[in-house]
Amino acid sequence: MKKVEVVGFLRNSLGTKSAKDLRNEALAPCVLYGGKENVHFAVPMILFRDLIYTPEVAEVELNIEGTIYRAILQDASFHPVSEMILNVDFLEIVEGKEIKIDVPVKVIGTSPGVLKGGKMVQKLRKVTLRGLVENIPDFVTADITGLDLGQTVKVSKLKVEGATILNSLSNPVATIDIPRALRGKINS
Repeated sequence: MKKVEVVGFLRNSLGTKSAKDLRNEALAPCVLYGGKENVHFAVPMILFRDLIYTPEVAEVELNIEGTIYRAILQDASFHPVSEMILNVDFLEIVEGKEIKIDVPVKVIGTSPGVLKGGKMVQKLRKVTLRGLVENIPDFVTADITGLDLGQTVKVSKLKVEGATILNSLSNPVATIDIPRALRGKINS
């Protein structure tokens, strides 16, 4: 898992007006929870570029006025029109405690169905994993090497060492769709 450093400072006051004032100064109100106590702080919005706007999973090293915390990004809320960051939630990583996180799915391999003219459609872009942070991979691979036209790889075929997949095992990850031009040839 890649590491990203985020520098912030403690918030003096909490509440809607205080959060609005922070946003007007291009600062995102944040909270860190899951440890001994909740920590309310603010971070310049520009620092979230490498954390929020990427499909990759990252461990965050929060530097809040000199105190270092290990965390993961749990949630970010955006304004519905301007898409400005409204607030960001971080989950503190505690040694020996499991975390729950969404990890991207990468499709690998060459499918015989695609070689015959089928189209590979990725139905699931992320899977939810639970495990110790050391066991969480950067991504989960879905191998489509054996798929023919109309076949599907399901979550039950994904393998992750040391972590549990929380998605339904019957959910499709990738499917080889049969194009309309080939449907007539297959049925006749």
